[in-house]
Amino acid sequence: MTDQITGTEVPLGNVEGEDILTIRSHDNCRNWNGIHYKTGMCAKNVGSTQLSMNVATIPPGGVAKAHIHDGFDLMLYILQGNVRHEYGPGLRQTLDNKAGDFIYIKPGVPHEVINLSDTEPVVAVVARAAADEWEKIIPYDRESE
Repeated sequence: MTDQITGTEVPLGNVEGEDILTIRSHDNCRNWNGIHYKTGMCAKNVGSTQLSMNVATIPPGGVAKAHIHDGFDLMLYILQGNVRHEYGPGLRQTLDNKAGDFIYIKPGVPHEVINLSDTEPVVAVVARAAADEWEKIIPYDRESE
């Protein structure tokens, strides 16, 4: 798979099985918008039609620049770290989350994600209700509203 933003090849992981598919633990990673995504499952490697899942890591002091999920739900489970979401029109609202929190982001909500630590990464399991999510993430300009 080729990353549409960077133009680089993204390894999809070795898929095993037929009716129950598995991708074994690996180090394949996609870097996008300040976040490192451990390659998980999506339409391109397991043929899913409505769901994708991966592990996201925001490095210490990192920021996932403002963006919108166009037409799909997103759920996260924070495994490690402390994160702040600045969200809504102009990103004027804030919400802090920590390890153990579940988060749901509605479709179309502009948001920026900030790792609150300068020494520890934020690690989260991310599930999206879109098998082609990378084509449906839109950059957002906080000055636009």
